[in-house]
Amino acid sequence: VPVLFKQPLKNMEMEEGKSVSLHCELTKADATVVWKKGEATLQASAKYEMKQKGTVAELVIHNAEPEDA
Repeated sequence: VPVLFKQPLKNMEMEEGKSVSLHCELTKADATVVWKKGEATLQASAKYEMKQKGTVAELVIHNAEPEDA
């Protein structure tokens, strides 16, 4: 059975320099989630924090900049 998103990601607006959190909920717990920006796969770093608990995956972007759109 394929893993699907229960709800699509929503567009968010954020002040430059602040942190923003994106969430997605999946139909299967602990499925592997890969966050991408265009074709580039994001890696955990001081800028990008990835979390996952059960069916919810989260990407936190610290110090958001216009280039993070």
